[in-house]
Amino acid sequence: MAKKNKTLQELTIKDNFMFTAVMSNEDNAKAVLECILGIEIEYVKVEYEKTILYNPEYKSIRLDVYIKDGNGRFFNVEMQSASEEVFKRSRYYHSIIDSDILESGADYETLSDSYVIFICDFDPVGFGKYKYTVKKGFKEAGDYEYNDGSYTLFLSTKGTNESEESKDLVSFLKYVEAAQNDCNIDYSSECVRRLQKSVNDIKASRKMRKQYMNWQEIRRNDFNEGKAEGKAEDLNMVRSMLLDAISTIGVASDELVERIMKIDNLENLNVAVKRAIIATSVSEFEEELTKINL
Repeated sequence: MAKKNKTLQELTIKDNFMFTAVMSNEDNAKAVLECILGIEIEYVKVEYEKTILYNPEYKSIRLDVYIKDGNGRFFNVEMQSASEEVFKRSRYYHSIIDSDILESGADYETLSDSYVIFICDFDPVGFGKYKYTVKKGFKEAGDYEYNDGSYTLFLSTKGTNESEESKDLVSFLKYVEAAQNDCNIDYSSECVRRLQKSVNDIKASRKMRKQYMNWQEIRRNDFNEGKAEGKAEDLNMVRSMLLDAISTIGVASDELVERIMKIDNLENLNVAVKRAIIATSVSEFEEELTKINL
């Protein structure tokens, strides 16, 4: 029997659509990063569901929430389920993020600090900790630690060491873990209260209900890479969906239609559809296409 799709009202922050919708608000993203890292952040810029692909021969990645702060640091924050391999995934994410932020011909010293943060609904290490921070060192030098500017953190909603972590972080992870009926209880955290309000506002929004329906449709057509990618019928179907989405905000010029017809990667087309859904005008959508190199 096929798994029943959740309604928007049934979603919690652990669900991909809700998490990216909440974190697309830059104040929310800033609050979550400060809660997780215990540092003050001046401001952030957020890209959600950013797809990075440099060569069709290599695996692309779609980052749930991609953030840059006022100090030039980059943060990728992802929700992870127990079925996912997180250690090698984090390694690959760091490598591809570095490729994205290092300008061609630039010195390696110019690489910005980058953080990959996985929020897991399981314990990835098995020691009952709410937070696991990866440290790099030299085995032959007494485990002497070094810092190359890349940071990896695994958060677990199954932690038991409350006394070792901040109350805000523990409250946040308890909120992530909470069942639907427990999502609005008081977790004694300003960060969580902010997220609760955002989730409730999203559920009450007609615009977000429409976006969620479109998102579900995209997911139904987002087949396994290698199976669907490159099939003309699937590409045309998503192109048609993209043009329909654009028609709700204006009229696509011949040049824009031609530009869309040249996109021959199914995942890139799906990203374009999502940009069209949230755009308020055709010109804004065209600017978004340029930003993601389409």
